[in-house]
Amino acid sequence: MQSFNRISAAFVSVLLLASLLGCASTRTADSTGGYIDDSAITAKVQTALLNAPGVHSTAISVETFKGVVKLSGFVDSEGQVDAAISVAQGVAGVKSVDNAMTVKGTQ
Repeated sequence: MQSFNRISAAFVSVLLLASLLGCASTRTADSTGGYIDDSAITAKVQTALLNAPGVHSTAISVETFKGVVKLSGFVDSEGQVDAAISVAQGVAGVKSVDNAMTVKGTQ
């Protein structure tokens, strides 16, 4: 009976450890909480871009991973690129902004 209790305790410990590690983040994958935080940051950046004058935000895609925001898409001018980056940097939770936007008519 005593050996059964030890085996059960060991099994429960391993199961608990595995469930905790399943929620942890890695270098390339976000944890569940991190994913929710990144989703909230993405939504806040998209809203800020929609409200920003002179930025055609419907052509800008926003992705966030561990607080790093990536802006991509096609815009009309360098001024719109600068404005979009500035707006994104002003959102709470944004650690940095990667620019992958392209000005229309340039390669």
